[in-house]
Amino acid sequence: MDPTIILNSGLSTGTILLYASIGEIFAERAGIINLGVEGMMLLGAMTGFSVSIATGNPWLGLLAAMLAAGLLSLLHGVVTIHLQGDQVVSGLSLTFLGTGLALVFGEGLTGQNAPLISAFDIPGLALIPILGPIFFKGLSPLVYLGYLFTPLAWVYINKTRPGLHLRAIGEKPSAADSMGVNVYRLRYFYVFIGGCLAGLAGATITLSVSPGWYSAQTTSGQGWIAIGLVIFAQWDPFQAAVGSYLFGALRRGILDLQGPRQIFGLVNPLYINSNWGFFLQMTPYLLTIIALVLGSRAAAKKRIGSPAALGTPYIRGERGV
Repeated sequence: MDPTIILNSGLSTGTILLYASIGEIFAERAGIINLGVEGMMLLGAMTGFSVSIATGNPWLGLLAAMLAAGLLSLLHGVVTIHLQGDQVVSGLSLTFLGTGLALVFGEGLTGQNAPLISAFDIPGLALIPILGPIFFKGLSPLVYLGYLFTPLAWVYINKTRPGLHLRAIGEKPSAADSMGVNVYRLRYFYVFIGGCLAGLAGATITLSVSPGWYSAQTTSGQGWIAIGLVIFAQWDPFQAAVGSYLFGALRRGILDLQGPRQIFGLVNPLYINSNWGFFLQMTPYLLTIIALVLGSRAAAKKRIGSPAALGTPYIRGERGV
């Protein structure tokens, strides 16, 4: 079990969670909880895979995946922003809808081969001792893009005027409205951005991380892990990135620990029975459930820095929002 390989593979797997979790951070910073990440990811995975097959261009597949998931997320926006519906119920419905659409339109895709986004080494950087083989060797362009996307997302949220507006509509939308910020329009925009990034995360699976493979189990619940990571990260892109890569490395490490019982004729001291392996694979999802339960409590929301208006519909002219 080579730690370098585990960490390198963890970056690839973690990139999926990175895009999905940061997309959810944008939506929740705007005050909208979207529990439909899993459905949007699966729809994105299916759309990207099918468009890549149809056009022969995986990058077009990637764009199509983002657009499809983004448009799906707007349904959640209509229900929660325009109709002031319950955000949790709407998000769960979006998961069912996205999953259903992916199953219907993705029928027959299993077993087909799609043009893929090729991995490559970054010249020079890949030769750096220890760090080079982990961060810059044999990885997808989407992984390298994630290195840049994380700090850019942090700077946007915390250091720019649009980021100030984003935080304002999630903390005190009535105050933002009184200053001329269009709360409704911005909330729609960031729900759409969150959907696009969920679609990107899904397409990253089928076109890069687990290339050439699509089925109804493609996302394997990673959308729910991404939602839990948002709470763990306290709505901070850098902490979300760290959590995403750690989860990615954990998943790869579990697979390696289920390797051969013996190495060179000797008992492998790190061997874990497959039954225990399944238990360990369940751990991220268990942590996600715990995070959602604890993070839903009002006192916990205040303690961990949740946006004050998160989950609360904004009605213009109503006091206290």
